Amino acid sequence: MDVDEQTDAAVSRIAAAIGEPSRARMLFSLMDGHARTATELAMVADVAPSTASIHLNRLQEERLIKVLVQGKHRYYSLEGPLVADTLECLSILAGGSRNKFVPNTPNRLRAARTCYDHIAGTVGVSLHDRFIKLGWLAVNTSGYHVTPHGAKAFEALGIDLEATQALRRKFAFACLDWSERRPHLGGALGSAFLNLSLKRRWLTQDLDSRVLSVTSLGRREMLSRFGLQI
Repeated sequence: MDVDEQTDAAVSRIAAAIGEPSRARMLFSLMDGHARTATELAMVADVAPSTASIHLNRLQEERLIKVLVQGKHRYYSLEGPLVADTLECLSILAGGSRNKFVPNTPNRLRAARTCYDHIAGTVGVSLHDRFIKLGWLAVNTSGYHVTPHGAKAFEALGIDLEATQALRRKFAFACLDWSERRPHLGGALGSAFLNLSLKRRWLTQDLDSRVLSVTSLGRREMLSRFGLQI
């Protein structure tokens, strides 16, 4: 088989994987950038969990989706922007629209909470996105690394990066948020930022729950330091 035939065969397999209605519904439901569980995708596709598992395996085989294992849970998302672009083009051709992901997490927990020892919820996801956009963090093979610009910025905030990196744990990585289904900042750096935020009274934590509240000072500081409107 020559190169053109191999390409034709690959295109045919991918098209067949997308073309099955249940799998198409699963893929398009992931277009909003939020990860979903197999149970949620089974409901989207209106199939039994066992059937959903077969469909998900097929989509993984064709590298259309990827899975993130977090504790006992498995979250599925699109493999990358190229897959999203392809689905977007198909959606335009079909003239359709898709419903957005609507979380059912209680409002206080969804807004801000602790995830182990770092910030989760809408606030955590927003901070993660700002750190990336500001160029403080960049992706590497093991998670994130702090850029030279970011090192100055985090040090200026009062985070000792050398001590944080010396801890026996992963330094910084994208931790998938279970309410937003988008990443917040995990690892030693995420923990250091939470500790800093609590110490400076940007955030306060409920005594009997994981809920975090952004203080008036915190709102002002996040706007002035990160350009983040909470």
